[in-house]
Amino acid sequence: MPVGMMIWLACCGVVGLVWASRQFAVVRAIRHDRRLRPDSHGPLGKDAPRLSVLVSAKDEEDNIEACIESLLRQDYPNLEIIAINDRSDDRTGEILDQMQRKRGDLVQAVHVSRLTEGWFGKNHAMHTGMKYATGEWLCFIDADCKQTSDKTLSMAMQEALSRQADFLSVLPVLETKTFWERLIQPICAAILVIWFDPEKVNNPKCKAAYANGAFMMMSRKAYQKIGGHTAVKTELNEDICMARLAKDGGLKLFVIQNDGLYLTRMYASFKEAWRGWSRIFFGTFRTYRRLFATLGLVLSMSVFPFISLIVAITGLMLADESARSHWWIALGVTGAVVLMLEIVIFQFMRLVRAANWAWVTYFFGVLLGVGMLVMAIRKAAGASTTWRGTTYQSDQSTKPADQPDVALSESPMGGVVESRPVTDA
Repeated sequence: MPVGMMIWLACCGVVGLVWASRQFAVVRAIRHDRRLRPDSHGPLGKDAPRLSVLVSAKDEEDNIEACIESLLRQDYPNLEIIAINDRSDDRTGEILDQMQRKRGDLVQAVHVSRLTEGWFGKNHAMHTGMKYATGEWLCFIDADCKQTSDKTLSMAMQEALSRQADFLSVLPVLETKTFWERLIQPICAAILVIWFDPEKVNNPKCKAAYANGAFMMMSRKAYQKIGGHTAVKTELNEDICMARLAKDGGLKLFVIQNDGLYLTRMYASFKEAWRGWSRIFFGTFRTYRRLFATLGLVLSMSVFPFISLIVAITGLMLADESARSHWWIALGVTGAVVLMLEIVIFQFMRLVRAANWAWVTYFFGVLLGVGMLVMAIRKAAGASTTWRGTTYQSDQSTKPADQPDVALSESPMGGVVESRPVTDA
């Protein structure tokens, strides 16, 4: 057998051994899979701590009403909802004002009409909303989240208190309706797991830190200790950055998956998913080192085995009689590696509740993931990211469409309008 072929097959063997080790990790994760459910804890007493739920919405007219309505159905006994309309050009602000008129006892609408220089949009909106929050505990929720249980907040609070967690992130169940969503979402989630293994995140001795901005609950003391949104005002992935600050500050961080508590639909089209995940990878991995390391791992562990199998099949078809035995060996080795890979991916897809066929299209999803990582590297090299009508540069500066103005006033519909520059708290 030629030396080059021996080296190639040795590399395949190493990759196969790594996937075999991942098999043990996935089996362990399945066995210890604990999710927060509507019946995970008993009823929450009337002495529950005051909880402020903050929802930031920019051009979310299709989602915001369902989001707030699902929060209004919560059985949490001591609750306030602060909904921030972040410079929306659609009916988001009007919908929030209408909901405040109907349920002013629970809902307060805050309107941000200008973006303060040096801030990213969502961080600025949440920072503004915090001016009106009175809760001992805080919960930051995305506008595209829909609570499917009326016990979500109660279960999350009891989970945080029972674990003595300062910062709890309940991970979303992703609602996927199109082929592209079902193809892309689990693959991109798997790429994040490379660096953010939940077991390590929940281990105070490990540096790994992760949170999902769809649902972050923390005590006010924890929020103040990490510096609030001021500390992450120029971060695209403020959730992971806040988690890092919390863990670095000695706070107890805990993440848990949910089953039956809430859903979120991240992206409804291929274009949105491509741009959105490229932005997430850029904001999450942050440095060239991590971006290139992630790209290298994905290429070597997930692309290389399939390409090797294709090469082995092609080589066997084209080989003359004297070399066919070598190519049969190559086919056996590469086929075994791909089989082991697919066994692990099949179980992982079940673990993350992906579509039943997602493991079949894994290779094509990975190629898209590679493309998104390349886009993230381009952004790190200086390309800009445009999100929700605002352009963000990789040098962490913002270029809003409008500049900050002055004054605080009442909305014609009743909500508070924040249109002045917001100073750091």
